[in-house]
Amino acid sequence: MKKAIFRQQALIIGVVALVTLTTISSFTKRVSPKPVDDLEGTISISGAFALYPITVKWADEFKKLHPNVKFNISAGGAGKGITDALSGLVDIGLASRDIDPAEVKKGAYTIYVTKDAVLPTFNTANPDAAALLAKGVKRDQFLNIFVTGNIKNWNQLAGKVSVPIHVYNRSDAAGAGETWAKYFGKKQEDLLGVGVYGDPGVAQAVKKDVTGIGYNNIAYLYDLKTRKQVAGVHALPIDVNGNGKIDADENFYDTVDQLTDAIAAGKYPSPPARNLGFLFKGKPKKKELIEFVKFVLTTGQKDVDENGYIALSKAKIQEELKKVN
Repeated sequence: MKKAIFRQQALIIGVVALVTLTTISSFTKRVSPKPVDDLEGTISISGAFALYPITVKWADEFKKLHPNVKFNISAGGAGKGITDALSGLVDIGLASRDIDPAEVKKGAYTIYVTKDAVLPTFNTANPDAAALLAKGVKRDQFLNIFVTGNIKNWNQLAGKVSVPIHVYNRSDAAGAGETWAKYFGKKQEDLLGVGVYGDPGVAQAVKKDVTGIGYNNIAYLYDLKTRKQVAGVHALPIDVNGNGKIDADENFYDTVDQLTDAIAAGKYPSPPARNLGFLFKGKPKKKELIEFVKFVLTTGQKDVDENGYIALSKAKIQEELKKVN
């Protein structure tokens, strides 16, 4: 009888203890604060149209980890971004061209984050489109279109339909313009053509003009969902070896993945392939800037291929990380 009573008392005590522990546990879960991320601040960014799309993506992903960090991001061309950064208007200038010595003297400090390329473009309704895609255009021919103006008619390239070439150029100080000009050993101001503002502007101008020719960054020439070139304006293939036709190893423009693989393999000339970077006025010191750069060079590299850019090599990533460590 005593044993039965003892068991009953023990059972009651056990139940009470269990209920008490459960209540305490539930209360603790309700009142215990979630881990607080202490990284906060606002990061302001402006510059190259080339880097703008992937930078927005990186910022969105970074905010998932650090919700107290805010971003103000705008595209206005590499020249504007570099000027804004060096004058202290923004924290980061998006740079898509080489930094000149005068800018270095002002404190320009560049950390490279990815790679892409500038592509010559033409209207897909061009009367000689089929011949142009089969033959491609040599470097010297592009030079005579964009710099000297000696080639003025499409029949000087494909030799068929006689229609004038309408050249479109960037009106803003652009990394794309500077890089395309560098392909010919020139500066952006040496390029001919009707000036149009921004990457989207040039793409639209060529798309609306059957005889138009221009140049664009990858992100504005390919649909990242279909991975194919956008309707109306396509890359005008470069005849790299100059043999008068687009060989199999030069034919890599159909999808963004084929193109980025070719750039990574060195099949596309550099320039107009180039590194893209974040430009600071001096080495970044603010914690949120340092952490954002580290994120971009590590976790952020997984977003590069999907968004039409080329990931940096492991060696290059380590080299760039040293700039913030």
